[in-house]
Amino acid sequence: MAHRIIRNIPRADPEVVKALGQQGVSTVHEAQGGTGLMRTYMRPIYPGARVAGSAVTVFCSGDNLMIHAAIEVCRPGDVLVVVSASETTDGMFGDLLGSSCRARGVVGLVIDAGVRDVTELTEMAFPVWAKAICAHGTLKATGGSVNVEVACAGVTVQPGDVVVADQDGVVVVRRQEAAEVARLSQVRADRESVIRERLRAGELSVDVFNLRGKLAERGVEYLDETAE
Repeated sequence: MAHRIIRNIPRADPEVVKALGQQGVSTVHEAQGGTGLMRTYMRPIYPGARVAGSAVTVFCSGDNLMIHAAIEVCRPGDVLVVVSASETTDGMFGDLLGSSCRARGVVGLVIDAGVRDVTELTEMAFPVWAKAICAHGTLKATGGSVNVEVACAGVTVQPGDVVVADQDGVVVVRRQEAAEVARLSQVRADRESVIRERLRAGELSVDVFNLRGKLAERGVEYLDETAE
């Protein structure tokens, strides 16, 4: 495969990206029909981390040379989405790259590999979701591509797709569908707000969610006698 760096990509409207980030991973995932969720091993490196941004995708061939190259084409508000041709947990990204990302306005990293210098990255509050934490670094020796379609933790990511990440994981929203998913996420959030107030007021979830009929259909019986 030819190695290439695509400098310019379409991105979602910043207000749409912001709206998706405010809703969070679980709401966005459910609003778009339960799709786009990366595998559960993708975890944030520190509690409370959250981010939403446009994906700049990076395909590496086993080391981090292309991450260095990718930062040049990033714009403020972007999230780096990094994958490796060979499965690895080596620390491909550390605090020096984090500092470079910060200077370019990159708001976070999603990497289906390892990350290192977690203490320093946490101190600078640079949000990262990774497969592993590993002090063993990598070389800068082999070519790859930037802003091409990649498969990251089980999800296909196109350059410019919206990445939303928080404590619940990482979800990807197609750029072309981002505005509609943001609208559906708000509808879902509004509905859940009403439900939450009903539950707080003491209503039972079996009534709020109309589950009594389903219990009856499944043959569940209510009995008054105490089991001996």
